[in-house]
Amino acid sequence: MTAPLPRDIPDLPPVPGRAKLTPSYVPPTAVIPPARRPLTALFRLFTAMAAAGGVAICLALGRPLQALTHFTVQANILLAAVLLVSAQRAWSAGRPVRPALTGAALLYVLLAALLHAFAVPGRPSFSDPGPGAPWATVAALLLTVVVPSAALLDWLLLTAPRTLRLRHATAWLLYPLTYLGLTLARAVLLPADAPGRAPFPFLDATRNGTLGTVGNTLLAALACYGLGVLLIAVDHLCPGVVRSRPKTGFRLRPPVG
Repeated sequence: MTAPLPRDIPDLPPVPGRAKLTPSYVPPTAVIPPARRPLTALFRLFTAMAAAGGVAICLALGRPLQALTHFTVQANILLAAVLLVSAQRAWSAGRPVRPALTGAALLYVLLAALLHAFAVPGRPSFSDPGPGAPWATVAALLLTVVVPSAALLDWLLLTAPRTLRLRHATAWLLYPLTYLGLTLARAVLLPADAPGRAPFPFLDATRNGTLGTVGNTLLAALACYGLGVLLIAVDHLCPGVVRSRPKTGFRLRPPVG
């Protein structure tokens, strides 16, 4: 005898299908042994020391707070910090610093150098210890000639190309625009004879007028954006000496590790 079939068969749960696995990218460092770059680390260390030395001279010559409010000094401080981290990673075969950060530091020191070359003629110091001071000339030479040139060479010869994107040029504008806005606000709040009221002559509303100063500010922002786009274009056109790490082609499926 067979058991009678039940009148109502309960609903059975659906049979689970095979889960769809998505490929997972494995970084090249997982299968490619990292390589140390001691010469690159030493070059970046010396460049960072030159930037730090120029900043230290500016702080020692006159008013430290006034020197720290200058765009050139701030840009060189940022570059020195980025190069120190880059030097440590090149020495220990670590992962390179993000291209957006290295590109921003390079852009700001180049912009400061161009401003001092074309918009601030004959002004050797950033803390006004007196025109013609020898150490002020040394600081100006370090911060506006030596360090930008070394940073540009490091970017062209010792940094992997084709890592920058056009969106980086827009993000790089955030700091210069903030600096220009704070500088204009300080120029309005401080008296006309206050020291360091306008770090650049083209930002002096007393000399250029309100409309002229606003126009100069917009031109400076446009120049910063144009210089950033130029760096990105050169990054994609220049073959470079250091190549990017190749992709391995390996794909792992989860769960991994």
